[in-house]
Amino acid sequence: MTGEGSLEAPTREIIKWNDPAFADEAKLDAEMRRVFDVCHGCRRCFNLCDSFPRLFDLIDSSLEEDVEHLKSEDFKPIVEACTLCDMCFMTKCPYVPPHPFMLDFPHLMLRHRFVEAKKGQTEVVQQQLAEMDRNGRLARFVSPIVNWASDTGNKPMRALMESTTGIDAKATLPKFHARTFVSADKQTHNEVNSAAPAFGKRKAALYATCFVNYNKPDTGMDARAVLNHIGVETKVAYPGCCGMPFLEQAELSRVADNAAKVSKELCKLIDQGYDIVALTASCGLMLKFEWALICPDNPDVKRVQENTFDIDEYVVDVAKKEGLPGGLTALPEGVTVHLACHARAQNMGPKAAEMLKMIPGTPVDVIERCSGHGGTFGVVKPTHDVAVKVGRPVFRSANNQARGHIVSDCPLAAQHIVAHTETPARTPEHPIQIMARAYGLKSE
Repeated sequence: MTGEGSLEAPTREIIKWNDPAFADEAKLDAEMRRVFDVCHGCRRCFNLCDSFPRLFDLIDSSLEEDVEHLKSEDFKPIVEACTLCDMCFMTKCPYVPPHPFMLDFPHLMLRHRFVEAKKGQTEVVQQQLAEMDRNGRLARFVSPIVNWASDTGNKPMRALMESTTGIDAKATLPKFHARTFVSADKQTHNEVNSAAPAFGKRKAALYATCFVNYNKPDTGMDARAVLNHIGVETKVAYPGCCGMPFLEQAELSRVADNAAKVSKELCKLIDQGYDIVALTASCGLMLKFEWALICPDNPDVKRVQENTFDIDEYVVDVAKKEGLPGGLTALPEGVTVHLACHARAQNMGPKAAEMLKMIPGTPVDVIERCSGHGGTFGVVKPTHDVAVKVGRPVFRSANNQARGHIVSDCPLAAQHIVAHTETPARTPEHPIQIMARAYGLKSE
């Protein structure tokens, strides 16, 4: 039996969202009280996010100071503050499975949202923001107008947006591009470096992800350039969004639909000998872990899970097994590496930092704490200020380090950090873009 302080890796239970008991409000309430009572007695997660301070304040301010007498309607603010970052489950909680207490706080919050969604109580703005493929396809044709209207410097438009949509006027929003990563890949050719040690040994299908495809295509192009330079043949694939935005809204049937659609197409590439390489941490987490918990009986999902790498993880793997070509040049201005929560939740180690430390003469500082952003959580009016509050320790660390580059495997986290710091780094970047820069592959 596993006890507190066990070194056994945490394991997750299948999300039984098709079981009627999963949506049973009485059973959910009982489970929330059971878990909250354990958390009340532990309090190890008091400084991770705002969910736990809200829970503990609720208990401490109640007359009986216990979970038993709390009102169920008071649980909603606790659920609202959870960004599904998974850090309580992965790094703090001593009671996760296989411990007999079987705590999985993030997935309990997900279950509560699922029940709320069943009752039609999901926020409309968050639902619409989650439609990443639809929004990206529409915005690309009018991207200059969309980017002008959404810029934080455009005070009148942002005030109007806040009053009509609930998107906080202070929140930095992603830019859209007329040319997606998929389009850019088709329009430009890149030779694979035949002198690289890995040449002829690896093929990687770059899963573009909705964010990279529509909002940050340069990350994809830099990733392609690096992999080609280190000898890896590449192909860009984007059958659709992984469903992480739907997961945040607990629309689990839509996550399952996306998982089935995308995994079926990715399996065709696996059959051709390609590894699947995800370009953002959240999407990597979905392909490696969350899909399999939501669709445990889908064989395509299982195959994708077994053949997916994070982009940083993949470069490190190539470096260790085949070796990298020379030519990395120093970046003396240094790099602050934010280890994204969804990268840490993949339980693969700090691959971004490991990769960047291969660059000679380049100071690499690491911040291993949640940025606070959490997808739609970081942009809507009710929670934007909470996202900033949670991220302040990260902002302070980045300011103190004052490096020339700020990077994160989570593009929204990188953007959030840069927007709230004053450092020489004014452009949020992905770690792979630093490798492209060090190899002289990045076009400025």
